[in-house]
Amino acid sequence: MNYRKFGNTELSVSEIGFGAWAIGGGAMIGTTAIGWGDADDNTSIKAIHAALDAGINFFDTADIYGLGHSEKMIGNEIGNKSDVVVATKVGNVARNEQFNVDYSKDHILAACEASLKRLNRDAIDYYQLHTARLTHLQNGECIEAMQQLQQQGKIRYWGLSLNTFEPNDDAAFLLNNHLGNGFQLVLNIINQKALSLMMTAAVKGYGIIARMPLQFGLLTGKFDEQANFTDNDHRKNRLTKEVIDATLLATEPVWKLCSKYNCTKTQLALSYILSYDEVSVIIPGIRTPEQVKLNTDGLFTLEKADQQMIEELGKGSFGELMELIRKQG
Repeated sequence: MNYRKFGNTELSVSEIGFGAWAIGGGAMIGTTAIGWGDADDNTSIKAIHAALDAGINFFDTADIYGLGHSEKMIGNEIGNKSDVVVATKVGNVARNEQFNVDYSKDHILAACEASLKRLNRDAIDYYQLHTARLTHLQNGECIEAMQQLQQQGKIRYWGLSLNTFEPNDDAAFLLNNHLGNGFQLVLNIINQKALSLMMTAAVKGYGIIARMPLQFGLLTGKFDEQANFTDNDHRKNRLTKEVIDATLLATEPVWKLCSKYNCTKTQLALSYILSYDEVSVIIPGIRTPEQVKLNTDGLFTLEKADQQMIEELGKGSFGELMELIRKQG
């Protein structure tokens, strides 16, 4: 495992991290699925330890994942280990059987205490506002809360997990006001919307977490036909046959590179992201020991010409594909 510096912080993080959304299980808020279907806790525990054995030292979760269950799993297995970097998020809430957001100072302070307890940690290494938008940031309460928690030593660093489709304005607020220490953003072969702001943020010393590297599994090659998802899997309404078919067609030129590099689609998708020095850590979703191996073995650096070819597709046909995906939510 290789390690990279997380922006201007003192954190050293593994290039591949552990995305812990899926181990939260198939939680529902009313009739809305907020997980990836049922998860077996024993398998999740094995996955966590397989990740540690593989050199993964960065674990990313959120208080909304499994309504706290993901944090508990991380807390039970990792706890206060000083050689592991634990990141979590705040702001998404379940109230009255409905999904909502709360970026008030009081909520963030209380939620942090609850996360610390579930995580069994003295301090959260990296605390993130979970897709807070510009209006929330301008209000100022969430900023005050993060700064207070940092001053109190309850969090070491903080930042913003950016919106999937409209990341720029929210990121610009922190960048222009010199706030926070990092961004979590979506970056993968077909979604390059945050590429430019990533470059700017990295130059200014922000750590970069790349999430959704495999676009909910679309870039692994395993959805060659209509996929079936359970009602408690958020992908049921997102990965429609139309989306899958359109992705297969649009990405054909990219997958030709698998023969050149003698790699799988997953390896190519992750290696494309790692080819950007600005990226600190990638967080594929992991819930089995097998997925640890699939997401850490055989990674490489793309030749610049191949990286640029993918970027050109990002400016062209992938833009149309992302609009289709955006309509699914």
